[in-house]
Amino acid sequence: THSVALSILPDTDPDNAVPPLTAYAVMRVGKVALLPFFVPGDAAMAGAIRGLAGRRSSVLLAHHGPVVAGKDLEAAVFAMEELEETAKLALILRGTGARALDAGQIAQVVRKFEVDWD
Repeated sequence: THSVALSILPDTDPDNAVPPLTAYAVMRVGKVALLPFFVPGDAAMAGAIRGLAGRRSSVLLAHHGPVVAGKDLEAAVFAMEELEETAKLALILRGTGARALDAGQIAQVVRKFEVDWD
């Protein structure tokens, strides 16, 4: 529900739809692309996801919700849970001036846990 809400808001960053609020969001979810709306079942949706060429393990489909991948089912489930909880935090904190992790903090997590953050 919360990730779908973020996918609908007009000011959601299409390159980083779920802000890096926690180290776990960086570790388990990574940068989340926001893809445009597709009619359910549209083959173009799969093409858009494939077009990311594995650069993202999590994406949001506008007005639809998340798609996640992981090295195994457990990793994908953890990514989905973390994505939804971080989306919830982003909505709760919206407009409060809350700070996401800064570039240096993200870099520390990326180095320590060998996360792809491009």
